[in-house]
Amino acid sequence: MGVLPPEKLLPDGQPTYVASWIYVFGVASIASLIVIIASGSILSLKGPAWWHFTGIGLFFNSIHLWSVELFFFFIVIHLWGKFWMAAWRGGRSRVWVTGAITFIVAVPAALTGYVSQQNFDAQWIATQAKDGLNSVGVGAFFNVTNFGQMYSYHVLLLPAAVVALVTAHILLVRKHGVVPPFPLAVADQGSPPAAEGTGQAGATS
Repeated sequence: MGVLPPEKLLPDGQPTYVASWIYVFGVASIASLIVIIASGSILSLKGPAWWHFTGIGLFFNSIHLWSVELFFFFIVIHLWGKFWMAAWRGGRSRVWVTGAITFIVAVPAALTGYVSQQNFDAQWIATQAKDGLNSVGVGAFFNVTNFGQMYSYHVLLLPAAVVALVTAHILLVRKHGVVPPFPLAVADQGSPPAAEGTGQAGATS
């Protein structure tokens, strides 16, 4: 209650600059993640024979795929937008770090999903990825051709890590507030006045 009182944890208002479109992509990433978890939970309960060979299974498989595509689309824009806004300003370094790590952890989460499809695409992706992972010396620990290992990573370990990081990220945003845009340049008081008839203000610093 001391760190996150209700008015900060669940605010009923935000600064006017939050109306800018650049602030939308964080919420869009969270919305996509919710759809990913919901559709993925259904797929994990039913299994490959359902999501490959039934109409409703193919439907949920498509929802899961496209929600992942949208998640990465939104999170990349969110990450780059906050980078150019220097979102670590004002003691928000942990906010930035948790967001960046979330993206890094989401990449292997998506890879393990691709190799867990139980089809030819999964076999092709797994054999190609294995060469790359072996070349950097992690193939013995992260065996992409082992369906059981990849499936457990995909449906349990990596999603739990992503959800934990996103939760920490949101709580830190609530604690420190949404990063404001850079302040506008202040007019230089010593600059000469603009030429008559131009209608322009003096030069800015």
